[in-house]
Amino acid sequence: NSRGTSYLLKDSVPITDFSASGPFEGHDLLRRGFTSVKNELLPSHPLELSEKNFQFNQDKTNFATLRNIQGLHAPLKLQMEFRAVKQVQRLPFLHSSNVALDTLRGNDECIGFEDILNDPSQSEVMGEPHMMMEYKLGLL
Repeated sequence: NSRGTSYLLKDSVPITDFSASGPFEGHDLLRRGFTSVKNELLPSHPLELSEKNFQFNQDKTNFATLRNIQGLHAPLKLQMEFRAVKQVQRLPFLHSSNVALDTLRGNDECIGFEDILNDPSQSEVMGEPHMMMEYKLGLL
C-alpha cells in the first residue's frame, strides 16, 4: 500500500466528538464559575495587553539581567524556585495568598492595588468544597 497508514487516520472520528461538550452544552457553574463577557472581548486600550503581561515582562528582564551578571545557573535556579512555590496551593475552594512567591519576587514589602481591592471574601469563585475537590482529583 503506497499511502501508508495516514489514510486510516483521516477517516477516523476522534473520541472527543462524542463527548457532551459542544454548542448545546449547558454551562456548569460549579466547575467553570460565572460566565463573563469581559474575558471574551478584545482589549479596549493599547496598554491593556502590556499591563496584563507586566509581571511576565518584568521577570523576563530580571532573568536576562541576572544571566548577564551571574551566569546561566542563577536564572535557572530562580525559575525552579518559582515553579516549586507556585505548586504549593491551598484547597481549590480557598483563596491562596502566594506569600512565598511574593517574597521571591520582592513584592512582600510593597502594597499594591491587588492587596487592597482583592478581598477573597468577595470572590465570585466559591462552590461546594467537596464537589470542587473531587473535580480537582479527577473523580468527577
